[in-house]
Amino acid sequence: MFTDIDVMYINATQQDRVNQLALFLHKNGLQIDSGISEFVTLYQRNQLIACGGLDGNIIKCVAITPSLRGAGILLRLITELIYLAFEKGRRDLFVYTKPENEKAFRSCGFTTLVHIPGVMIFMENSTQLARYTGQLALLRRPGKKIGAIVMNANPCTLGHLHLIRYAAAQCDWLHVFLVNEDKSTFPFEDRLRLVREASAGIDKLTIHPGSQYVISRATFPAYFLKESAVVRHCHAEIDITLFRQYLAPALGITHRFVGSEPFCPLTAAYNQEMRHWLTTPTLPFARIEWVEIPRLMHQKRAISASTVRALFNQGDLAAVAPLVPPATLRYLQRRRPASSVATACDKKLTSTGTL
Repeated sequence: MFTDIDVMYINATQQDRVNQLALFLHKNGLQIDSGISEFVTLYQRNQLIACGGLDGNIIKCVAITPSLRGAGILLRLITELIYLAFEKGRRDLFVYTKPENEKAFRSCGFTTLVHIPGVMIFMENSTQLARYTGQLALLRRPGKKIGAIVMNANPCTLGHLHLIRYAAAQCDWLHVFLVNEDKSTFPFEDRLRLVREASAGIDKLTIHPGSQYVISRATFPAYFLKESAVVRHCHAEIDITLFRQYLAPALGITHRFVGSEPFCPLTAAYNQEMRHWLTTPTLPFARIEWVEIPRLMHQKRAISASTVRALFNQGDLAAVAPLVPPATLRYLQRRRPASSVATACDKKLTSTGTL
């Protein structure tokens, strides 16, 4: 039945082909995801019948012609996507997809990490999460009150430093996770180094490079969720369920600290979603206390990384100086101001629940 199927790989730069895919996805109730760099397409008698894409090591935009669903086409498509990923050196894969696709992905070696009934599942094809939590467990510290902060630090400001100092003073130990992605204005390795330099004098502190299990909205797929409120809800539920079910137990985390959010309604809403999923008894995992800390102020205005980025892009380092630690200021002085880069509440693309 499937001997007449042709496989075609499409690069995201092939605009005519991508436009055809966008139309196909639209007919299947999906939108094209701008993060995808390569697509796998299946054709039968010159008709497009299925497609899927790769955004790094995340499988996205899986769609099949309705009349062929359940006919084994999905298995063929998944297999081709895995082959393409392996050719690119990407072996640890993830997928966000609809629950009806779960069985097919399971048959290809994927396991479910988080399941939102009727809406979405998040899966991986390796034991990477088990390895990661095992590595975290080696960094576990004793104490009754173990805190955590997740931040973007794009770049590190005195506001971030204030949050770290405050939380560390309240805890027997504090774990800080830095969102690991290079869709931020400043590269991850630079952001990590600046946070470590700024916090070097703080005791009872571990700075962790982020992982695939700290979910950023920049990589979260919204292409099959039509309502923005549903997107925000699903992002928060998956992100915080992963944290509460896997990461927090590995380190014995009891409290999660966040900075108040006076500027960005998206982040403010995410923080409230976070509070719910950390504390709700509907999840069968240990409750984690949610602690909100007022932002550090400068001249009656909350310090924010978005303000620092805007001033930096304007070349106004004199105005940046009172907002950032010395290490960040030196770093910015060495960099030529770049044009504005779209991020969450600048242009709504950075991870939520972070600073």
